[in-house]
Amino acid sequence: MDAGEAVKWAGPVLVAPGLRGSGEAHWQTRWARRHPHWRRVEQADWNVADLDAWARRIVEAVLQADAPVLIVAHSFGCLASVRAAAFQSDLIAAALLVAPADPDKFGVAARLAQAPLPFASTLVASRDDPWLPQAAARRWAGAWGSRFVDIGARGHVNADSGLGDWAEGLHLLDELARRSDAGPYAPAPAALRHAA
Repeated sequence: MDAGEAVKWAGPVLVAPGLRGSGEAHWQTRWARRHPHWRRVEQADWNVADLDAWARRIVEAVLQADAPVLIVAHSFGCLASVRAAAFQSDLIAAALLVAPADPDKFGVAARLAQAPLPFASTLVASRDDPWLPQAAARRWAGAWGSRFVDIGARGHVNADSGLGDWAEGLHLLDELARRSDAGPYAPAPAALRHAA
C-alpha cells in the first residue's frame, strides 16, 4: 500500500494517541490529515496518564460512532483502548496497537485484559522501544490474542523514528481491517484522496 494513497475504513476510525498527544510529524497525525473523516480521541490532559479517564474518553467516542469502530492506538493510547474494550468491546471492530506503553511502569497491568480481546487486533513492537521491551510486548500480544509484528529497531515508533507517513503501518492497518468482522477496508473516493 502506497503511503500517498488515501484509504478509509468502511466504518468509523478512532485515533488514540499516547502521552503528550501525537505531534505534527507523528504518523498518527499524518494519517489523520490524509483521512479527515477519522476522529481523534482528545484527552482532558495529555500529560497525565490516567488509565480510566483516558479509557472513558475512548468509550465516549465509540458510543458516538454510528458503526463498530477501528481503533488506531499508540503508546498509552493502546493501554487506554484495551481498558475501554472492557466496557464497549461489542462496538469495537478491531484495534491496531502500536508500541504500547509498559503497563507495569504505570501500575495498570492488573486493570488490563489478561485474556484475548473479543475483536481482531495487531500489536506492533520495536526491538529497541524504551517504553516497553519487545519480550514484554510479545507477552501482552499473546495475552490479548493479538497478531504480533516485529518492525525491527524503530524506537518508540513515533515521530523520532523517522517513519514519515509510515506506509508499512498502513499496510498493517489494511490487513487488520480485512481480518475483522466489520467489513472491508477500501480506497477512499477520489474527492477524499485529493482533499487530503
